[in-house]
Amino acid sequence: MSDVLYDVPGPKAVLRNRILTAVLTLALAGAGYLVWKRLSDRGQWAGELWEPFTHADVWTNLILPGLVNTLKAAAVASVLALVFGAVFGVARLSEHRWIRIPAAVVVELFRAVPLLILIVFLKFGVNGLNIGLRVESFTAVVVGLMLYNGSVLAEIFRAGVSAVPRGQSEAAYGIGLRKTGVMVHVMLPQAVTAMMPAIVAQLVVLLKDTALGFIVAYEDLLYRGVNVFAVNPPVKYIQAMIVIAIIYITINMAIGFLANRLEARSRRSRKSAAAPVTSAPAAPGMSAS
Repeated sequence: MSDVLYDVPGPKAVLRNRILTAVLTLALAGAGYLVWKRLSDRGQWAGELWEPFTHADVWTNLILPGLVNTLKAAAVASVLALVFGAVFGVARLSEHRWIRIPAAVVVELFRAVPLLILIVFLKFGVNGLNIGLRVESFTAVVVGLMLYNGSVLAEIFRAGVSAVPRGQSEAAYGIGLRKTGVMVHVMLPQAVTAMMPAIVAQLVVLLKDTALGFIVAYEDLLYRGVNVFAVNPPVKYIQAMIVIAIIYITINMAIGFLANRLEARSRRSRKSAAAPVTSAPAAPGMSAS
């Protein structure tokens, strides 16, 4: 089938795409082999460097507690970011300028500020103001993640609602529904289905961004994982980073798999006229976050 923005490739284009895919696959495989060979030449695959990861105490005292802290920060920040995004996304759709414009300023501001700067400011900047407010590492990480990712989610919510054809709302108004009823009963149910891929993708980004808590000494998976090398001298950063990366990849793949199943099930059980939203719209003069 053809789409407005995409045409199904013809035989020549299919052949060209397959050749490019094969070349890229070979290039990636070659690069992977070179990295593996370089590490092998330097003895980084030696068994004694990996042996500490077979000890139960390394997992129970360092890695698993760090994983719990990562998931805790990600869970709290995800809930807050979704609420933040829903509130400001709806505010940006308001017909009242005194609501729409301040909401747009807040969203664009926190989308533009790097997350690392937000976390560092919340931890050290606020504490340095001497106003009697003490911000812990967990709070700095969660609030920073909420403000940044919530702003991105606000744009996703706005795009999802805007993706619902105008005829849907006009028909709802035509049968006597008020503005709130139109949004709750007509627009949002269809928009949620369209937004699901983008929302889940952003939550995966949020989970990975918890690693930035390392800079403010939040004892997450990364912070505790790299400390394995200090407790077990044979271990180096490379081994610790590889193990931590595998854990992150496993969690994110599991989230992505569940999200795809949920989105597919939602589309089968609910009819939506809205086109899927795959990412937040780019801010003016910026690339999409």
